[in-house]
Amino acid sequence: MSDIILETRGLTKRYGGVHALTDANFVLRKGEHIAVVGDNGAGKSTFVRQITAVEQRSAGQVFFDGQEVNFTGPLEARESGIETVFQNLALADDLDVPSNLYLGREIIKFPLGPFSILDRKAMRERTLRALEATAVKIPNVDNTIRNMSGGQRQCVAIARAAAFASKLIIMDEPTAALGVQETAQVENIIRGLKDRGVPLILISHNLRQVFDLMDRIVVFRRGRIVASLHKDETDGNDIVSYITGVKGGSDASYA
Repeated sequence: MSDIILETRGLTKRYGGVHALTDANFVLRKGEHIAVVGDNGAGKSTFVRQITAVEQRSAGQVFFDGQEVNFTGPLEARESGIETVFQNLALADDLDVPSNLYLGREIIKFPLGPFSILDRKAMRERTLRALEATAVKIPNVDNTIRNMSGGQRQCVAIARAAAFASKLIIMDEPTAALGVQETAQVENIIRGLKDRGVPLILISHNLRQVFDLMDRIVVFRRGRIVASLHKDETDGNDIVSYITGVKGGSDASYA
């Protein structure tokens, strides 16, 4: 049985005459943590949006958990076991933490169609367990998201992904706007996911973080994959050379 959890073949995205992503061949194995790096506009987020069907790809194939998939939208990707933490977090500011964790997958106490009654107690208890499992510290989960710091908001989004991800987590710059202490908390969550064997794709500009936490590093430049390296086979200067185009002029397949 294959240990590949995600594979893309020739993944391509065009916006009119602009080629944002071209022939991206990528493989992620079960339990593996991969960093996706590159300059702004290199195609990193575009790549993730095609996998999760936030956008529909122009060409190419996506295989997930052994089957070719053609998700019609991010909800379908989530239902298949892919949880994503995007830069905009996708949190509801006016809801509390349990309501955000269970947004779209609420626990129903009495199913009465549009008048169904939610089991708020169960959602709150499970939220506390999810936060404990990911070592996320939120002083009061009954507070609305609007009243939380940027770091707390980010940790809620990551805890939601970690709690429900059955097969894969994707994080897009999860610590870009965080302080040192909050960044350390997010990195501890990532280490916990590694211990649990949950595969992860991390988009990051932070090379220290990449080398500390990831197994492999995939470099995007101008919409193409130009390098795929085990972290022990490279260093920061090498990665920067690929990002800037000093090395790796053509696309590469990752296996």
